[in-house]
Amino acid sequence: MPPAEADSLTEQFFEFLSVEKNVSPRTLDNYERALETFRAWLGKEFSHWNDCNADHFRSYLFDCMKRELARSTIRLHFAALRSFYSYLVSRHELPKSPVAEIQLPKLERQLPVVLTISQIEQLLDLPNQIPRAKQAPAWLPLRDTAILELFYSSGLRLAELAALEVGDLDGLADTLRVMGKGSKERLVPIGSHAMKAIETYRQAAKITEGALFVSKLRKRLSTRSINSLLKKYLAHSDIPFNVTPHKLRHSFATHLLDAGADLRSVQALLGHSSLSTTQIYTHVTRERLREAYDQAHPRAT
Repeated sequence: MPPAEADSLTEQFFEFLSVEKNVSPRTLDNYERALETFRAWLGKEFSHWNDCNADHFRSYLFDCMKRELARSTIRLHFAALRSFYSYLVSRHELPKSPVAEIQLPKLERQLPVVLTISQIEQLLDLPNQIPRAKQAPAWLPLRDTAILELFYSSGLRLAELAALEVGDLDGLADTLRVMGKGSKERLVPIGSHAMKAIETYRQAAKITEGALFVSKLRKRLSTRSINSLLKKYLAHSDIPFNVTPHKLRHSFATHLLDAGADLRSVQALLGHSSLSTTQIYTHVTRERLREAYDQAHPRAT
């Protein structure tokens, strides 16, 4: 079968992921890159996706490990390949997936970086301490304060916060309707500090409908712009590492567990589909307890 016809399978697969599975554009990009990488690696040996066998994928795995690719990258590549071949089995009558039985290296467990409460407080105070640019509207620091407060108050993902609409807020119940991964909707409580910051910003900027967080040109604030404003404030702090929206999410979850919140509640607040994803934060909490014990107890060491 000529390569062009073989490529039609991947086109159908990506249409299936986009339309029926509603996966994110980022996942589509990652999966497309993974399939292209494998096919390029196979080179002239490639004739058709149906002709690839388990030995091809074992060799590919061995080569990836020999080149010392990150285990997370390897697992992402094979997640794409497994998903693709599962699709071929279910929709194109392929008898068996050649990737299904390939044993992958386990991920190295990396504990998330978490800010201390004092570092969080320092970060939240910065928008009101740094002189704003002359061209910037007066409400801009209020918007930035609201964004930082909401990140820490709710543990939202960056894309979730950028997509918020005014109508997603329930000021009476102090909750927020969030559309998470896989178009799963959840209700998230908002702390009083964050809610007050949002209302102050909305009144000053006269935000009554549409996007909740806007640029000075009154356009929806992009994820890139939110990342940039966080970097701007970080440069004025003495926090000794890069702070991303996801680190604020890590801090939100860890501080809740430190204060006694149960794991299931934190899972629901974060919008994790699996409890195992949330459990990594318990390891952070144990590490912090051990560190506090070693530093404080007279007979710890």
